[in-house]
Amino acid sequence: MGRLIIIRVFASIVAAIALIGSATAAEKTSKAQLIGSWTLVATENTLPDGKRFNPFENGSGMAVFDRTGHFSWILLRGDIPKIASGNRTQSTPEELKGVALGTLAYFGTYSLDEKTSTLTLHVQSSSFANYTGQDQKRIVSVKGDEFTTMNAAGASGGSAIVRWKRLK
Repeated sequence: MGRLIIIRVFASIVAAIALIGSATAAEKTSKAQLIGSWTLVATENTLPDGKRFNPFENGSGMAVFDRTGHFSWILLRGDIPKIASGNRTQSTPEELKGVALGTLAYFGTYSLDEKTSTLTLHVQSSSFANYTGQDQKRIVSVKGDEFTTMNAAGASGGSAIVRWKRLK
């Protein structure tokens, strides 16, 4: 059973890399293409057992990459609960769980290997503290106003693909 799960995860990662890789094989991503503000289009995660899901269902998000090498990345689910008390410091455990599961935000600096279209996010701070102080690698593709990232080790487990559209 464990071997089957590993094979499925590997197959999902290879498929995702092939999808993005086919786009980048003929056309590499440059830093100039990446610079700007992007709005979330879709997310898709593939778990080790092969199950696919959207961790930010009906959500919104924004990614910003500036010329000086700084970035910010925010993803929010569409069903984040409102805090009944109206005071975020007086939330119930259930409200806090909904907020934590529905939010992923981080910022820091970035670098792009233009030969391999590998984006490295040097995370200064994150709502998912496991990312704080870490480097997060993504295979990226920018075609016109569409930006796609693939993370082989997504924060929800398994691999993650995030699609963005340039803000104008």
